[in-house]
Amino acid sequence: MNRRTFVMSAAGAAASAPVFGSPNDTVRVAVVGLRGQGNGHLRAYQRIPNVEIAALVDIDESVLDRRLGEVEKATGRKPARYVDIRKMLEDKSIDCVSIATPNHNHTLQAIWSLQAGKHVYVEKPCSHDVFESRQIVAAAKKYGKCVQHGVQAHSTEGLQEARKLIAEGVIGDVYMARGLCFKWRDTIGRAKEEPVPAGVHYDLWLGPAPVRPFTRNRFHYNWHWFWDYGNGDFGNQGIHEVDICRWLLDVRLPVKVSAMGGHFMFDDDQETPNVLVATYEFDVAGKKKFMSFEVRHWMTNHEAGIGERPGGGGGNTVGNIFYGSKGYMAIDGYDTYKVFLGRKAEPGPSKRAGGSHHANFIEAVRAGKPEMLNGQIEEGAISCTLMHLANISYRVGRSLKINPATGDIIGDAEATALMKRQYRKPFVVPDKV
Repeated sequence: MNRRTFVMSAAGAAASAPVFGSPNDTVRVAVVGLRGQGNGHLRAYQRIPNVEIAALVDIDESVLDRRLGEVEKATGRKPARYVDIRKMLEDKSIDCVSIATPNHNHTLQAIWSLQAGKHVYVEKPCSHDVFESRQIVAAAKKYGKCVQHGVQAHSTEGLQEARKLIAEGVIGDVYMARGLCFKWRDTIGRAKEEPVPAGVHYDLWLGPAPVRPFTRNRFHYNWHWFWDYGNGDFGNQGIHEVDICRWLLDVRLPVKVSAMGGHFMFDDDQETPNVLVATYEFDVAGKKKFMSFEVRHWMTNHEAGIGERPGGGGGNTVGNIFYGSKGYMAIDGYDTYKVFLGRKAEPGPSKRAGGSHHANFIEAVRAGKPEMLNGQIEEGAISCTLMHLANISYRVGRSLKINPATGDIIGDAEATALMKRQYRKPFVVPDKV
């Protein structure tokens, strides 16, 4: 305990009190899930002064050992090695847990970490269903820790300025926002059942999900396209765009949700749609606002300059468009905006500037102030709920009426049943956190 000073209360570390004695005290972080996004977490923390990557956790020992070697080479220190997050959480010297596992494990692992007294950075989407959106928020409030949702756009100077300009009326009265997720997604084909690879702890990987035979398509990355583990491209890439739409449009829960689409062109193992159009209606103090989100999986056009690069080509189109009475604003990715004004779409303000979401998380942890987080879990959970409601609408094949105060589905028992999944014991998100 000579490394830092904890301020304790009967209920644990008070959220409003400084957790660390000074900015020079080392913050010890464990990273859980180490492939694509988790590797990004490792690189981000390595760039922040006085942050030690103290432990690595992954159920695939080949990935785990590769990352251990990379971190040791980069930092001169070899983190502790775990395949089970629950074992790592027994280490009281770990301050923060950074979660980049598949979606179906996010909420449970975050709640476990909070119960163990850790601050949490949890990748998007923070939940696998509507019930989990509520439970992760309840846990964050109960344990008083910092919980950052992995929506890095909130920490870029570009989008912070874009939000400020929209609030100031740069494009006038904003009535509509669109989220675009047009990405080149080739077929995943069909994968045969096979024995679990050596070094893969499949039971831990499944966690709350039902037991299914192992296939390569249900494992690394392609798990996104199966309802047991992922939420389609809506929960993979699209959650960023829906979150940005909601953030800049300044809305919360809708009164109506409708989604249509399907799995087109490819004959493969994918369950989730690769073409989807979701629409939302909001009532803001008696005034209607509208939001839409689109997934396209193959050839398409760019829009409003989003995704266009020198030399042209068929790259991804990922971003947002906001429409107002004086013009429109295009968001390209996570850090760039451009404004176009009037009937002639004359160029207005524009900016491209980044920022570090992980650095913001560490700053809030040092201060012991969740309110300093740019991606507060309470807001992230609402954005995830919007994504889940649209997926439910798609799965039941009809529009949904929503109670905007609670997010509950009105008068549709079949749709309501999809707000909470069945859990495989002992990997159960509790009703009371």
